[in-house]
Amino acid sequence: MRVVFMGTPDFGAAVLRRLVEDGWQIAAAYTQPDKPKNRGMKLAPTPVKEFAVKAGIPVYQPESCRSEAVLEQLRGLEPDVIVVAAYGKLLPQALLDIPRVAIINVHSSILPQYRGAAPINWAVLNGDGETGVTIQYMAAELDTGDILLVKTTPIGPEEDAGELYGRLAELGGEAASEALARLRDGTAGRTPQVYGPQYQYASLLSREMSPMDWSRPARELVNQVRGLIPWPCATTDVAGVRWKVFRAHVGEKTGEKPGRLVSAGKEGIAVACGDGRTLVITQLQADGGKRMTAADYLRGHPIEIE
Repeated sequence: MRVVFMGTPDFGAAVLRRLVEDGWQIAAAYTQPDKPKNRGMKLAPTPVKEFAVKAGIPVYQPESCRSEAVLEQLRGLEPDVIVVAAYGKLLPQALLDIPRVAIINVHSSILPQYRGAAPINWAVLNGDGETGVTIQYMAAELDTGDILLVKTTPIGPEEDAGELYGRLAELGGEAASEALARLRDGTAGRTPQVYGPQYQYASLLSREMSPMDWSRPARELVNQVRGLIPWPCATTDVAGVRWKVFRAHVGEKTGEKPGRLVSAGKEGIAVACGDGRTLVITQLQADGGKRMTAADYLRGHPIEIE
């Protein structure tokens, strides 16, 4: 069965790697064009391109998938199935109609929950205990296609979105390979999505989500810290310095007003929250500084508790 793969970031590269390891015939990999990166602004390949080149898979990087030339090129590859994993562009109906068997998408949530661009982050932000990956048949509207299969996994109480991203990428590769086997064997089913008010759309993240509101419960603030990694990160101002907060946990009960510093020592920096408990910050990055433990930060920047 001839497979064409479409993906761009590390998530897509992990899925493609699993398909290659499982012996699927990958006719080509489509990915976003190279983009400038770091201070030198040199063009850097996408993670999918890096892996595909090493694996000897032909790589195509069109600016758009809507031109007839790109569509004709894809038709010439004669794919039975197209697998999409975080490609980064909406695909036109003319492309969806090309594969002989199906075009499927690897989505990092249990659909129909968290359709949209940031499903991993929102699952963590909301304090969910479980998430997963869904293999869906692609439709013209974003993340609305019928479901082929779902694989679930628990979310650790201290696991951040970056860590979960890596685990779901591996699970996505496993699910994509299983879906291809079902399509090959003619055993793949279809379950229509039924979307209702109980399901949340996973909108894009923004810097406006970063500031920490100490009137909120400590557990919600922990989830904010976990869910906004690696970007845009939770932030707070302490003694006139802006911090990005990377690690924190719920601390002890306190009678102090929300936002007041309760303690600062080798165990971390404790701040009173709106539910009468503290949030203990254990890893941070001050503006212009490096990411470090709170204990290391306090060695060079002692904080007096009034």
